[in-house]
Amino acid sequence: MPKIHLPTPLRPYAEGAASVDVAGSTVAEALDGLVSRYGGLRKHLYDDTGRLRSFINVYRNDEDVRYLQREETAVSDADALSIIPSIAGGASAAPPTLAGAMALSNDEIRRYSRHLIMPEVGLDGQKKLKAARVLAIGTGGLGSPLALYLAAAGVGTIGLVDFDTVDDSNLQRQILFGTGDVGRSKLSAAAARLQDLNPHVRIVTHEERLTSENALAIFRDFDIVADGTDNFPTRYLVNDACVLTGKPNVYASIFRFEGQASIFWAQKGPCYRCLYAEPPPPGLVPSCAEGGVLGILPGLLGVIQATETIKLILGTGEPLIGRLLLVDALSMRFRELKLRKNPECVLCGPNPTVTKLIDYEAFCGVLPGEPPAAGIPEVSVEELKTMRERRVDFVLVDVREPHEVSICAFPESIRIPLGSLPQQVNRLSTADEIVVHCKTGGRSAKAVQMLRQMGFQRVRNLTGGINAWAERIDPAMPRY
Repeated sequence: MPKIHLPTPLRPYAEGAASVDVAGSTVAEALDGLVSRYGGLRKHLYDDTGRLRSFINVYRNDEDVRYLQREETAVSDADALSIIPSIAGGASAAPPTLAGAMALSNDEIRRYSRHLIMPEVGLDGQKKLKAARVLAIGTGGLGSPLALYLAAAGVGTIGLVDFDTVDDSNLQRQILFGTGDVGRSKLSAAAARLQDLNPHVRIVTHEERLTSENALAIFRDFDIVADGTDNFPTRYLVNDACVLTGKPNVYASIFRFEGQASIFWAQKGPCYRCLYAEPPPPGLVPSCAEGGVLGILPGLLGVIQATETIKLILGTGEPLIGRLLLVDALSMRFRELKLRKNPECVLCGPNPTVTKLIDYEAFCGVLPGEPPAAGIPEVSVEELKTMRERRVDFVLVDVREPHEVSICAFPESIRIPLGSLPQQVNRLSTADEIVVHCKTGGRSAKAVQMLRQMGFQRVRNLTGGINAWAERIDPAMPRY
């Protein structure tokens, strides 16, 4: 029987399985066997009309079935199918157009001596690095190692885009910052750290949110853009701005123990929209804040981004153009899948319909000013406190994973992980008043939607989740 590999975000809906053997002679039959066995996967793989969702790609071995016979592609017992959801050519490529060669000082020659004795870099290559201008979008888990290694390597101009402040929960993975930086502007702390690491590089900061209004102007002054963002609207914005300005987009994404990396460069290969034409619906793909991430993983993927960026600048090696690198840190396995330019791509295809930057929050279904749980009945933590104190008759349901419950929990709650809610819904009664919570309110909002579809009318979502309770009601409770 062919084997189907499941990415981490889908495993909770398949009883935690990383791979499943399923009978079938075609991709469609194998997927049908998969969702028949694990019903919770169906809504994640198929839309309401029964079509495979646009943000789900299926590979037979290393070939995207979209470019074979789609879901009618034949499979044998020796084949492996990989489901590749969105999480945001092997030929050597010439480097981007860079500024003219720059002389190196004696101090720089000593600093970069290990580069200079490499024939693949040498003096000319180091001058290319000094002349290069790289823009890093985000200074978080991916942007931290990326920026550090670019500065250490001597990339002459490094642009940083961020508008956040340092939080103590960042320090598990964002190695640009230290405990003394908590509460400080990320860009201020990052610029100081990078200048201390290498005073010969120039740091250009853009302390603002990247938007459709400013992206083209910011990108125009750089040769390469590296995407270290953590949300779909910004990922599509970065991709589209790169295509419209002709810049390569050095991409990486992470979740728990898994990561992806590639270079999207429409002039030489596919763009991000060629791989994922449309984003998933809001809330369907969990964020790292909800699902977590191994602190080392963004370091690994950020270093890959830095490596690919330097290869582009030097014009050496085989950049990840037309290739998607999959990283599984738990098994420490690397797999590579081929990417092809989509001839029907609305952005980089021969007949584009997207010719300017758009409203990406609306495109991704996140409407300005509308919270993710819009339309979901809610209860505040202050109201919950009153309900508990007055012993109001209600049921509190915790949809977090068991390992999260061990960190902090309400002792009276019923624990039903979101992925197993359809199977355990018989533990709840439609006659009860129900309050559902998770860490911050995203997963519990989805649980409320599911319960309402099942006939539960007296169900509400705890706004802000148990973290809001710990912050505003019980400071002694751990926050994570």
